Amino acid sequence: MSVDWKPRTKAVHSGTRRSQYNEVSEAVFLTQGFVYDSAEQAEARFQSLGDDEFIYARYGNPTVRMFEDRISGLLGYEDCFACTSGMAAVSGALTSLLKAGDHVVAARALFGSCLYVLEDILARFGVEVTLIDGTDNAAWDAAIRPDTTMVFFESISNPTLEVVDMRHVVKAAHAVGALVLADDAMATPVFSYAKECGADIAIISTTKHVDGQGRMLGGAICGPKELIRGPIEAYMKHTGGAMNPFTAWTHLKALETIDLRVRAQADAAYKIADALNGHPKLSAVRYPTHPSHPQHALATSHAPSAGTVLAVEVKGGKEACFAFLNALEIITISNNFADAKSIATHPATTTHQRLPDDQKATLGISPGLVRLSAGLEDVDDLIADIRQALDTLK
Repeated sequence: MSVDWKPRTKAVHSGTRRSQYNEVSEAVFLTQGFVYDSAEQAEARFQSLGDDEFIYARYGNPTVRMFEDRISGLLGYEDCFACTSGMAAVSGALTSLLKAGDHVVAARALFGSCLYVLEDILARFGVEVTLIDGTDNAAWDAAIRPDTTMVFFESISNPTLEVVDMRHVVKAAHAVGALVLADDAMATPVFSYAKECGADIAIISTTKHVDGQGRMLGGAICGPKELIRGPIEAYMKHTGGAMNPFTAWTHLKALETIDLRVRAQADAAYKIADALNGHPKLSAVRYPTHPSHPQHALATSHAPSAGTVLAVEVKGGKEACFAFLNALEIITISNNFADAKSIATHPATTTHQRLPDDQKATLGISPGLVRLSAGLEDVDDLIADIRQALDTLK
């Protein structure tokens, strides 16, 4: 792979491995195991694997390796381990790099399952977790200690769209030798700035923008080779979190259009936020790179776009919010985001339902909050659909 390739070119060509037939479209190797020419070769491969050698699909597969090379190249990292889901990537990265007695500082505004891994699982096994307001640089400075092992945050929080000052956090963490893990799902692989800001590990749910069409679960842990092919690979291959070859193949094909899709969806998300800003039925419209967002300057210093998702606060609480959702005609009600189809989600009763009410209030997940994921429909149709649904509210 040429280091001079632009991201869109990397998304199409990085990591390509062709068989003896020189196929144009990447081959899918639906195989669990691999055959050896001799017993001696099998012994040697189990002792030390070469860069393009495989022994078992849980340890690696040619199709999966193509995807790993391609997504790591797109995000700017040296290597990648592809996982069964976004949460497999999060839990695998955290668990493989932490041990009893370690100290983690994390932003409080995390996806509910991420909080579960930190507070319910890792804490149970002796990892000390400190949760803070991720938007407060002073809180990071106060919480990060000389013995802090890791910091963890979402680049852009789900679903409230708060932005972490990644450069500040990275500098503070690296000053004490702590690893920086960024959950990059909302930032998107196209607009990711984790590597540029110095994050050691970027984790993405490939279920979202990579697949982008509601088909496959997947996740990716991107970072330096010594960590990816060291403790992370060792943990993931022994605990069974590796991505299957068919998912990797569909992801490879999806990466060929990811730049086009995500840019179109991000443009739509901004236009929707701009059109809804100041609407009398809404108390707030949140999209980080829109001038109305309180962290607009920080968001635009990171990337030209804040991705494909915006959030709105419907006046009237849960009752009005449900009436709005039920009146939508084009936008579907679901709990995913980054799909080709536009999706509306009520986080307080779905994705973040398990959080206590006081924690929801602290995070800003109110009964009136709606997460809107912009799809690939005509943006004028989407704006008209949202407006007509709002017009039904008293």
